[in-house]
This record gives sequence, C-alpha cells and structure tokens, in this order.
Amino acid sequence: MTETNSNHDFLEEVMAATPGAETLITCLQCGTCGGSCPSGSDMDNTPRQIFAMINAGMRDDVLRSNTPWYCVSCYYCMTRCPKEIPITDIMYTLKNMAVRAKLYADRDAPDFSKTFISFVENYGRSFEVGLASRYHLTHKPLKKFDMVPFALNMLMKNRLSLRPERIKNIDQLQAILNKAKTLEGV
Repeated sequence: MTETNSNHDFLEEVMAATPGAETLITCLQCGTCGGSCPSGSDMDNTPRQIFAMINAGMRDDVLRSNTPWYCVSCYYCMTRCPKEIPITDIMYTLKNMAVRAKLYADRDAPDFSKTFISFVENYGRSFEVGLASRYHLTHKPLKKFDMVPFALNMLMKNRLSLRPERIKNIDQLQAILNKAKTLEGV
C-alpha cells in the first residue's frame, strides 16, 4: 500500500466515524481551534496539528497524542472555527479509536477526562477550579502555581466560580447519562 493510500485511509476512517467530519478536508490550518482551547497548554499537539497529522496518515502518532484526552468538550473551538469543523466530535472519535487500538500512553489525560466527566455527572456542567485542582494536585502539583495569575485574572473578571453550581433538573440529565451507559454496556 502506498503512503498516499495509507494517508487517505486514516482520514476516511476518522470521517466515517464522526458525523460532519467530512469538513475536516476544508481545514484552513488557521489555528483558531488551538488558540480557543482552555486545555491547549496541556496538549502535546494543537487540534490544528492533529488535523494535519490525520491528513498525513500519522495514525499511531495521532492516537498516542494526549490532545483528545484534554478536550473538555466545551465546544468553544467549534463555535469559532471558520469552516465549522466538528472538532470536539473528532476528538471524541480519536479517544475511542485510541482505546480500541490500545495506543494511548498518557495515563494523566484519561484521569483528566474522568474528572471532567464526574463533574458533569454530578453537577451537569464542568467546574474548572475543581477540575484543575484535582488534576494538577494529583499529577502536576508544581504546575498549579503557574495557574495562579490566570485564575486570579479570571476571578477578578467574574469568569471563574469557586463553588460548583448544579444545573436545574440534574436528575433528568443523570437519567439520560445512565441510559446512555446502559446502551453502551458500561
């Protein structure tokens, strides 16, 4: 098999597994997605780089990357993407592919993802202070100090809550999530 076919096969695999991902071939490589990502500093590759690697057929490198695991599904990248690429959905696909292929090497990233999911399950939304605190204190305690100026700036602009807020009707969301887990066999 030629390199071109191999490249095309991985791109086709990602597009087939992700609704709307055919727009991936229109990526401008503008970097808006990575610049928008609140977890970007923890990623070993920006989403833009991941898309270039997918196009280059770098399957193992993409699936070993920690980038999809640090995606917190905030959809900020998707709302800013000029080509309306379903970036968050592609990251979810890449996580699934990495798990199936047993190619994820970074144990920190799945823990980050699990912590995020636990906040969504319990409160219906992410809780950034809790997410960052739990993750950094467990995995990168010294990095926590680097985040202080950023956190203070967000607090002063009233963009960061010190307590998690539960959404209304959390029981309905939990019922949906439990049904999804049942359907997935989790």
